[in-house]
Amino acid sequence: MSIQVEGKIERQGFGSGTWALVSQSGETYELHQAPAALQQAGITVKVSGKIRDDIMTMAMIGPVLEVERFEVQG
Repeated sequence: MSIQVEGKIERQGFGSGTWALVSQSGETYELHQAPAALQQAGITVKVSGKIRDDIMTMAMIGPVLEVERFEVQG
């Protein structure tokens, strides 16, 4: 399923952690193989991508979002 989400990037999880997108409504998405430009905690972004139901992760912080396009806001 393709979606578009606006929110802030955070580093979450244990150990080496994972990159996450916390939407404006408070839902957390784990970014699957986050592009380097999205690996910056605190930036506000608009991301388009697919929810990957076929992937399980160690972090298990929310749905896994495979980024197709993104735009850094302001």
